[in-house]
Amino acid sequence: MARSKQLVLLAGLLVAGTVGGLAAQFARDVTAFIIIDLLQGVVWAVAAVVVLRRPDQRPELVLILATAVLVRLIALPAPVFLSDDINRYIWDGRVQAAGINPYRYIPTDPELEALRDAEIFPNINRNNYARTIYPPVAQMLFLAANRFGETALAVKLVFVAVEAVGIGALLSLLRTAGRPPEHILLYAWHPLPIWEIAGSGHVDAAVVTFTTLALAAAVSGRRVWSAMALAAAALVKFFPLVLAPALWRPARSNLGDWRWPVALIAVIIAAYLPYIGVGPRVLGFLPGYVAEENLRSGNGFWLLDVARHVMPIPLAAYLGLAVSVVAGLSIGALSRGPGPARSILPRATALGTAALFFASPHYPWYFVWLVALLTAAPWWPAWWLPLAAVLLYCGRETGNAPSWVGFTLYGGFVILCIFDVVGRAVSHKRSGARRGIDWAI
Repeated sequence: MARSKQLVLLAGLLVAGTVGGLAAQFARDVTAFIIIDLLQGVVWAVAAVVVLRRPDQRPELVLILATAVLVRLIALPAPVFLSDDINRYIWDGRVQAAGINPYRYIPTDPELEALRDAEIFPNINRNNYARTIYPPVAQMLFLAANRFGETALAVKLVFVAVEAVGIGALLSLLRTAGRPPEHILLYAWHPLPIWEIAGSGHVDAAVVTFTTLALAAAVSGRRVWSAMALAAAALVKFFPLVLAPALWRPARSNLGDWRWPVALIAVIIAAYLPYIGVGPRVLGFLPGYVAEENLRSGNGFWLLDVARHVMPIPLAAYLGLAVSVVAGLSIGALSRGPGPARSILPRATALGTAALFFASPHYPWYFVWLVALLTAAPWWPAWWLPLAAVLLYCGRETGNAPSWVGFTLYGGFVILCIFDVVGRAVSHKRSGARRGIDWAI
């Protein structure tokens, strides 16, 4: 079968799965949705193999992008079911539109009584004890979305538009890196961004876009723009800050290098200035969230929690391990030679993957930006994380995912990493043996 026909068939299956996933959400059937999402992941994997293994065929970019648009349009009407974060987005936008600092009050404070309604306010998570947790750039996006309406659909449309900019930046990045543009399928057809952005309206769309803009700017040599975009990404959610060592190359001979950290810090300071009037409260619910997710005790970290079933391990030891690994990857990125600019991409993927693994998020949408990183620089074991992340919804009703979910998601990733390391070692040994034979001959 010609590749074009294969992609048409797979596009049809992806669309059918999106319709089924939408129906499962309206039926409030989490199990059915998870199964459908996993099947969509299989369709995505087959399509990825088709595109990656046959680069000499005629590109089907129009089909890929049209399908991406269609599945997002289908997902847009999804109810507020898998996550209610969007209610907090709408509320924060409303509070700012009223001229009030969103970090100042919790939703139930009497000062915000005039802003309460019967639809959004009662459905805000942690509305009686938590201030907003979202950093300044996210807050600016919530305010911008408020101008289009105080509905879930309005917020989703804004974030899908933001994501579209990110997809455009990914296309530009692929071209700069010398890869076929149809490889955009790796992101555009992946079920995780479809459901978490178009379906649930998560602000992670902006993380994808700003991170991709930072990578594209770095690869094309626009270093200051790279720093500014990375700062914006980190001020939506803090995770992308871990990519800084991959994007910044300190060298005395390059005046742009000292400008890179200056630009990063300047954007962070400028973004916080409009909200700094509340003092330390500008961090919002972040300290409380760390405790609520069992990160302060260490039990919220999958690897540490598993290890503690064997022996008592202090949190400091685990954090030391995580910092050591990330620091090693960072030193490797900072000390890289004068190779091609696109060598930035695999280092960024390694740093992002390591940070997510050690942090072991409890929610699927935290892995959306990893899909963008892997599209820019694929590493096959890491694809397991965003594909299996939907299993975290198994704990939606109880608030705690079953232990098998962590073993499947994070343990599965570890197993695939071992296979990858062994495979590389065997391949290296065989190539070394062949070189020895050639030398002997």
